[in-house]
Amino acid sequence: MTALNEKSSRWLRRFHAADAAAVRLVCLPHAGGSATAYFPFSRAVAEGGLDADVIAVQYPGRQDRRDEPCFDELAAMAEVIADDLGPWIDRPVALFGHSMGATLGYEVACRLETRGTRPLGLFASACPAPSVPRPEDVHELGDDGLIAALKEISGTGSAVFGDDELLRMVLPAVRGDYTAVETYRHEPGLALDCPIQVLLGADDPVVDLAEAEAWRGHTNGSCAVKVLQGGHFYLNAQLAGVLTTVAACLRDWRGEALASATPDLGRLTGE
Repeated sequence: MTALNEKSSRWLRRFHAADAAAVRLVCLPHAGGSATAYFPFSRAVAEGGLDADVIAVQYPGRQDRRDEPCFDELAAMAEVIADDLGPWIDRPVALFGHSMGATLGYEVACRLETRGTRPLGLFASACPAPSVPRPEDVHELGDDGLIAALKEISGTGSAVFGDDELLRMVLPAVRGDYTAVETYRHEPGLALDCPIQVLLGADDPVVDLAEAEAWRGHTNGSCAVKVLQGGHFYLNAQLAGVLTTVAACLRDWRGEALASATPDLGRLTGE
């Protein structure tokens, strides 16, 4: 795993450094996921010439942070991630979150805006809007029930399912993440100023179109919903389409930031 160079961080990882890129694209994994879930995405961005420096968030309790206690509250996690991003807000920042990572990305974006740094935008992938009630209790199930829930949405690679010892090792992190998601409550009246691009798998068993459309109520800016083929983990299979959408949004969002002519224009555009 490649750590960020020049600036030390426990939470951030960079696999394909792009120091001259115009935008930092901060990617937040799904529940039970790790920074390496975004390795194919990062590689495709680098190989495709997209003008973005991909930074993946590494949650505690897994991989090189497996000995650290997991977080079980999204707000607390968002606060620490926003702190760690501080040295990297030397150019425009956009956030891409998948499933749990989308809600977490929204909370991080809220904190950045409160601190005076408006992100270019948020990509919310495979996730209901934060205000959508999700009365679930998967985190309270025993290990077998938790494993069954993971298999239902194919949230963990088949290699993990075939190795019982490895699977039992990752369960504490998975349970912590599910606890954070299922106990999360959105603060009414809280909305972003930056735009949101929602991405959804057409056959997602976890999120329906109405729940995805509800993201429109979470920004004072624009919000669009794009449906791609696939289920909850459509991302890698539809990587080309995702990158096309990401590239178009980043281009448009930077153009909007340039046209806004605010006092913070230089910070928003990287100029």
